[in-house]
Amino acid sequence: MSWKGTWKRRGPWLEVTPGREIATDENRAEAVDRWLLNRLGLPDKLWRRLRHEKGIELTGDRLRLALFPVVDLGVIPRWYDLKILYEDDFCLVVHKPAGMAVHPDGGVKDGPLTLDHAVASYYEINDIHTAVRHIHRLDVDTTGPVLYAKNEFALLKLDEQMRAKDIGRRYVALVRGKVPPSLRTLDWPIGKDRHHKQRRRVSPTGQKAVTHVEVGEVWGSGPSAVSLVYLTLETGRTHQIRVHLSHAGYPLLGDVLYGGRAVDFGRQALHGERLTFCHPLSGETITVEDAWPDDFQKLHKQL
Repeated sequence: MSWKGTWKRRGPWLEVTPGREIATDENRAEAVDRWLLNRLGLPDKLWRRLRHEKGIELTGDRLRLALFPVVDLGVIPRWYDLKILYEDDFCLVVHKPAGMAVHPDGGVKDGPLTLDHAVASYYEINDIHTAVRHIHRLDVDTTGPVLYAKNEFALLKLDEQMRAKDIGRRYVALVRGKVPPSLRTLDWPIGKDRHHKQRRRVSPTGQKAVTHVEVGEVWGSGPSAVSLVYLTLETGRTHQIRVHLSHAGYPLLGDVLYGGRAVDFGRQALHGERLTFCHPLSGETITVEDAWPDDFQKLHKQL
């Protein structure tokens, strides 16, 4: 559910013009609530809070919602030169480099720099007074775009899209072996590996996991062959792409945890190159492209 009209941010307020359906209603308060819930798609939880805190105002034909309150970052800011891929008042998409976790370990006070730390610093420097809220994650050594919600409304709407599997993620990978064009869908449940704390494995008692595969380029033959493949996720299990490709017999280059060799690449050769989601307010389809990182481009050129 979304609204196609125009909007403007004024400090902590979102200002919209609903139109005649409210202005001509005899009970304007009830009309406002119907419009917010049915047309704007305001989540019920947020609607109740705004009503309680007097965060809904109707003046003439203008409706104002207190969607941008000052909120604590929730993460200690630590500067890093972020690559911003997309940003507006509701969403932020940033590139995650290799070797960086998305969020800090809750049990480590002074742990490694994470993407959340860097986003907190970006918010602080740019006077963005909101909590750091990532919508999805990437493995430490996987590169690609990560989506953040910049207010509670966006968080609730984007989380809903994640649960409904409406946020599209396309990856590109370099794998060992000649992947046949007939390998289109990997539909194997994934569970924990009881013999290795960090690993996951294909298991009949695991959670449903589906990965779609498209073969791009293939170099060489036999044991030395390498394939470039594009992957889209129907589900989002931990290490899903890595587990599925390894189980199929085509481990990612450099993925030593799942059968790759460190000599092939300094990390697993996996990059998220495209992220697609519906804008939480307008419903517009937003597609964010993230160019291949330098190390991935270099290896591709060598092949």
